[in-house]
Amino acid sequence: MSSFVHVSVLLEETVDGLAPRGGGRYVDCTLGGGGHAQRILDASAPSGRLLALDQDETAIAHAGERLRPYGDRVILVRENFRYVRRCVEEARFGLVDGVVFDLGVSSPQFDEAERGFSYRWDAVLDMRMDRRQALTAADLVNGASEEELARIFFEYGEEKFSRRVARAIVRRRETGRIETTGELAELVREAIPAPARRSGPHPARRVFQALRIAVNDELGALQEGLEGAFSVLAPGGRLAVITFHSLEDRLVKRRFAEWCQGCVCPPDFPVCTCGRTAEARLVTRKPIVPSEAEVAGNPRARSAKLRILERL
Repeated sequence: MSSFVHVSVLLEETVDGLAPRGGGRYVDCTLGGGGHAQRILDASAPSGRLLALDQDETAIAHAGERLRPYGDRVILVRENFRYVRRCVEEARFGLVDGVVFDLGVSSPQFDEAERGFSYRWDAVLDMRMDRRQALTAADLVNGASEEELARIFFEYGEEKFSRRVARAIVRRRETGRIETTGELAELVREAIPAPARRSGPHPARRVFQALRIAVNDELGALQEGLEGAFSVLAPGGRLAVITFHSLEDRLVKRRFAEWCQGCVCPPDFPVCTCGRTAEARLVTRKPIVPSEAEVAGNPRARSAKLRILERL
């Protein structure tokens, strides 16, 4: 079995924010390398239990070995976190005391060329987090219309040259399918004006991010996952979410604000007539970000933001 090394971001801050206790029940919606899971199990010893989800079979296999000493205190399920409510119900976990989402793609997924997530190596365009699904990045690149590709690149990658890139892809498809990450990265580089690619990250970064989000329906899954996670929180239970780009963070921030919103009557009303009461309170008024030391040791942590709320 190949090595699977993934550094958990904001580990101490996340577990401290969840405040695990003995006998508590917790859900890790993004098992990854098992870092958050192991720390939650340690903090909730001796009788705390954890339900851990991941749609990647490699993550499940490696984390299973790491968490084997915890025995029946941990249940591993290979599933997309959009189905967290169903997984909790099927495990007969009842209402839970804490849920965590770490939305970063696991380092091994980026670092294994054959997964097709990265423009750093020439590999088959794949990008599936769950390799049981049919749709791949190659399918999307070769099958979507120019308009749809431009929308994906603009909305999910915030790529300002989205139309130029989409047009270049469609023209290239006339001579044959685009099958590899190397082909796509070079095509994107050539489509972006030279002045815009002279500095900053790789010119294909935003396009690759957008494709990954689209292939895995990441924003749709996150919306459903947040709803499901909140629905299984016990009063006093906490929900912690680590995001890595602005699209995710805006979605989480907006939904947290809605759960924490109380009366919406106009301020000049003498009494409340809307009857709305807050369902949660923010534990973190502002997002927690990694320290300089953490970013120095793990550059992929630099864009991480942690938000936590507590159900009332």
